[in-house]
Amino acid sequence: MKICFVCFDNSKAIKAKEKLLKLYGSSAANNSDVIVALGGDGFLLKTIHDYKEFNLPIYGMNLGSVGFLMNKYDEKNLINNLQNVQKVKIKPLSMKAKNQNNEIVKSLAFNEVSLIRETYQAAKLRIKINGVIRIKELVCDGVLVATPAGSTAYNLSAHGPIIPLGTNALALTPISAFRPRRWRGALLKEDTNILVEVINSKSRPVGVAADHNEFRNIKSVSIKIASNISHTLLFNSNHSFDERILKEQFIE
Repeated sequence: MKICFVCFDNSKAIKAKEKLLKLYGSSAANNSDVIVALGGDGFLLKTIHDYKEFNLPIYGMNLGSVGFLMNKYDEKNLINNLQNVQKVKIKPLSMKAKNQNNEIVKSLAFNEVSLIRETYQAAKLRIKINGVIRIKELVCDGVLVATPAGSTAYNLSAHGPIIPLGTNALALTPISAFRPRRWRGALLKEDTNILVEVINSKSRPVGVAADHNEFRNIKSVSIKIASNISHTLLFNSNHSFDERILKEQFIE
């Protein structure tokens, strides 16, 4: 089995990569069967972006903090683990935004697309779902749309729901909503078309981020799943992802 090892830029991950290279060697991505990513959830998602042209399955080993999407670090049993994996396909969000100059910018996001106010004033947003206005005016710090893979990241911090991998759903989650105060967000079908329009975009500027790609002074953002694109994540057959999701939702 030909493995391409990549790691986050910290001493712990770098040392682990050096050990794995001595044990298993390493191949370039264009000549590998699998990519092994050493780090945390954020690094795993970055690896997907960085190596998406090769369309290789990615197996993460946790050398970060929480590591919801990562397997336990196990250097001795790596080959056996790779031969006995569960495969989960994840799809990115496709984002198309229009800025103040009516220029169109596009990006993909495997984690989330988030709109955030740029000044001290709260953002005012209008939300349309499949062409129908569902919220006329959301006064808030921002709003985000998360995939199942991204639901344990920023979305969880904003009190959005955790979505198990393999679930065909998206989380639409407000960030510090002021009005309507009781709105806590929505779970949407994967094929939903979401349009967020910025009200008073000149006096209340808003930026948008699609994973690590950021754009300023946005007037509107359309978001939907890129159904024609998918990437495969690998998990140990005894991976406790579902159990960790349940524990996170029933913490004392």
